[in-house]
Amino acid sequence: MTALGVDLADRIVRVVVVGDDGRVIARGQGSDALETARTVANGQKIACVGVASIDGASLAAGLAQIAGQIVACRAGAAAITAEAWVGAARGARHAACLKIGDRVLAGILLDGRPWTGAHGHAGAAAWLALNPVERQDYRKFGSLAAEVSSKGIARRLTWRIQAGDHSAVLERAGDLDAITSVHVFDGARAGDGVSVSVVRDTAKYIGMAVANLAVTLDPEVVVVTGSVAKASDLLLEPVRQECARRVPPGMMDTLRVEFSPLGDDGVAIGAARIAATAGAA
Repeated sequence: MTALGVDLADRIVRVVVVGDDGRVIARGQGSDALETARTVANGQKIACVGVASIDGASLAAGLAQIAGQIVACRAGAAAITAEAWVGAARGARHAACLKIGDRVLAGILLDGRPWTGAHGHAGAAAWLALNPVERQDYRKFGSLAAEVSSKGIARRLTWRIQAGDHSAVLERAGDLDAITSVHVFDGARAGDGVSVSVVRDTAKYIGMAVANLAVTLDPEVVVVTGSVAKASDLLLEPVRQECARRVPPGMMDTLRVEFSPLGDDGVAIGAARIAATAGAA
């Protein structure tokens, strides 16, 4: 069964066409969900469409032209479904993922099924309280998201420059407003001291969040996914080390902490899988 998955969780809409084996047949991204979905579908025979968003909203009316069956789901459920199907949590019955990109959220798998809580709020990892400081951006975005979202990482480097630290990232970006998390990661790889410091703090926050998920859920694996997973060369080992410092003795003997291999496709792949399995039920 060929399914189309739509990811509305970040600022950029991502769409994939997925085969029965989880292989991505086609992909695309854009600012308009319907236009992007039609472009990616490109006349292919689509059995069903899964739409993943923060609140589970659907685009059923517009997407009905692509496939008759439209399934709406939450982005966290889609993210962990993809990881358990073809990602870093493959085969796990109890797993969690922490998606970090434009937005921050978690996906939870309990006994092989995505779990969203009594009121759909499970996985609201953006609001994990990891710092006792009270800041306006914490109240607006959630404290974890304010620190480790794409904009949060860039903002922390910008603040360091404004405070007087010299960073070659500013020269590469052109001005403060143009700095992105990609600039920060590239700067760290190039040995820029301020970028290295920001990345070190980013790993600490992510490691703390992973530890909180681990001690709450006791999963087999916690997967870090989203755009931040592209920096696994910088973050994976520091995140594991920080997590190990904050969980009970011996827990790391049975807990895996991984970064996702699915790139930016994860949520869309999971949405397609949820739609396909709903159709098969």
